[in-house]
Amino acid sequence: MKHLNIEIKAECREPQKVRSILEARGADFKGTDHQIDTYFKSSSGRLKLREGNIENYLVYYQRTDQAGPKQSDVTLYPTEPDTVLKDIMIGALGVLAVVDKQREIYFIDNVKFHIDTVQELGTFVEIEAIDEDGMIGESRLNEQCQEYLELFAISDKDLIELSYSDLLLSK
Repeated sequence: MKHLNIEIKAECREPQKVRSILEARGADFKGTDHQIDTYFKSSSGRLKLREGNIENYLVYYQRTDQAGPKQSDVTLYPTEPDTVLKDIMIGALGVLAVVDKQREIYFIDNVKFHIDTVQELGTFVEIEAIDEDGMIGESRLNEQCQEYLELFAISDKDLIELSYSDLLLSK
């Protein structure tokens, strides 16, 4: 399944405030997922295997490293937990980084929200405006991200341009 995301990642200094805003807006809380993302060495883009209680995917994505809203072209392949896929990927490509996080997952319409507590890094909020079938368009996705960026009062200094794997590797 391939789709377009416009996404924002930021440090989250007040996770309870974000939760309260999402609840007040009637967000659908999907649960808290303990996720292990294994990033593999890749000649282009990012390739990771997500293993969780709620979400399990092989994910390939390409996006620029920039603060604020950024386009991410994503391809997801649903996987089953505890398969040999991880061993195959490690053997073929090698591991770049492993990200261990607790992720709270919320949805409002086509916008997905994460409140992530990432081992060794801290707490973050992610906003992902998702266009699964090309009917929403990049302009509207950007507007949605900007709306929630303002609603959550995320400052420019809190915006993160890199992936969690990049942040871990830079430590």
